[in-house]
Amino acid sequence: MKPRAAPDEPPVAAARRVDVYDTTLRDGTQREGVSLSCSDKLRIARRLDELGVAFIEAGWPGSNPKDAAFFERAADVGWSSAELVAFGSTRRADVVVEDDLGLRALLAARTRVCAIFGKSSVLHVDRVLRTSREQNLAMIEESVALLRAHGRRVIYDAEHFFDGFELDRDYAMATLEAAGRGGAETLVLCDTNGGTLPWRVAEIVAEVGRVVALPLGIHAHDDAGCAVASTLAAVRAGAAQVQGTFNGYGERCGNANLCAVIPDLELKLGLRALPPGGLRSLFDVAHFVAELANCALDEHMPYVGRSAFAHKGGVHVAAMRHDARSYQHVEPSLVGNVSRVVVSELSGRASMLSKAEELDIAMVDGAAEDALVHIKEREAGGASFEVAEASVELVLRRRSPTYRAPFTLVDYSVMVGRREGVAEYAEAMIKIAVGDQLLHTAAAGSGPVQALDTALRKALAPLFPAIAKVQLTDYKVRILDGREGTGATTRVLIDSRDEVSSWSTVGASPNIIEASYRALADGIEYGLLMADARRMEVA
Repeated sequence: MKPRAAPDEPPVAAARRVDVYDTTLRDGTQREGVSLSCSDKLRIARRLDELGVAFIEAGWPGSNPKDAAFFERAADVGWSSAELVAFGSTRRADVVVEDDLGLRALLAARTRVCAIFGKSSVLHVDRVLRTSREQNLAMIEESVALLRAHGRRVIYDAEHFFDGFELDRDYAMATLEAAGRGGAETLVLCDTNGGTLPWRVAEIVAEVGRVVALPLGIHAHDDAGCAVASTLAAVRAGAAQVQGTFNGYGERCGNANLCAVIPDLELKLGLRALPPGGLRSLFDVAHFVAELANCALDEHMPYVGRSAFAHKGGVHVAAMRHDARSYQHVEPSLVGNVSRVVVSELSGRASMLSKAEELDIAMVDGAAEDALVHIKEREAGGASFEVAEASVELVLRRRSPTYRAPFTLVDYSVMVGRREGVAEYAEAMIKIAVGDQLLHTAAAGSGPVQALDTALRKALAPLFPAIAKVQLTDYKVRILDGREGTGATTRVLIDSRDEVSSWSTVGASPNIIEASYRALADGIEYGLLMADARRMEVA
């Protein structure tokens, strides 16, 4: 499919605005395995500010030195759109509010906005805080009032609100009233355990909204798989602020995923969540956050996953060639993503034509059908092209009348063994044709694949200097049917890269050396192809 010009965003400029409150840097870091340095947090905060979120909850300065250091460094940064928020708790039950160290740390953070949480559930007051219910109300009101007295705007997070509401509605409401008396500007209702279903969230938010005059927010966790749905339900019931994290990071099962919440608000509900044009940066910001968090992004994630608009079924691709709306709920470019055609044994002629158009490859009559037969035959033999798009591109390019492969294999042989008193050895000899030249080289390696790789590179290097920049980065082997024993088909997937890009190629055969060569040769041919294309662009 040829990429279409990016359409204008939906006309939501005059729509009701919902404030996006990002807590990736605080709640998101409570995900098991996520740890961000102070510098990482500053880099993410800058990207979120550029994106246009309203609030960035950057940490709990009273809990650890790293968060305190962040706020010290952040004070010297010029933030363009977002308000930095320091997070903390209400005062301790046995401490005078002016002496509470946590509240002092919030003030020392020097942010204009502070967020504090307090207990809404009688279960937590009675069993966790082990204080009186009256004392808890005083803790909430006094803590908010102290921050307000020092000129801070205060967002109050009503922790466990939905569970508390079900246990004792009147007391849960009393905690909100206490925060309001203290001077909170927004009351955030928290589904802290993540177990409230969306329709009940909507009912409770609506009921609270009929009684409380202050703006409401929603903070949902994903323990029941409903955090995004609950957030949207709360907004429809009147919530004016949504809290969540990028990529859904957070404790246990995570928080509401802003990568789904934000586009749902703008593209589905017609509300304004980001400044005009901000939505187009969503894909890039999601991957940036994942990179710094050292967490592989789920590429099947709605909107921002690379597979969110990937189409594999031949029937689907054929329909989309007539109208992309047939199998896409929104235009991918609205969130910075793109459509892709995934070629596999499930593909049809339309998939091959669309992939060729996507890659700008000219195809003669019958070439698409021939490529499709080749793909299906090789997948029947064990290859998997959907994870090796460079091999797919080469299948198509080799059927274009203008393509000339940089080299072709004539033959190769590999010897491995071990001699008495000598370590194991591997030697490869390869003969390839480059135009009218016949090149014959040999090389040794620590194993047969390395020997073959070295011999091939040795033959090509004098004619293709760019091969020096093509590096093999990963080598995966999968036995497809172990019941066949040593005669089983082996699939080899090779990841390669140069100084600009990375790509994957595949080979399959009952002979592991042959499977490796196919993947290896494709990887090198593709790398040379990309280098030549860049050279032509410069010229």
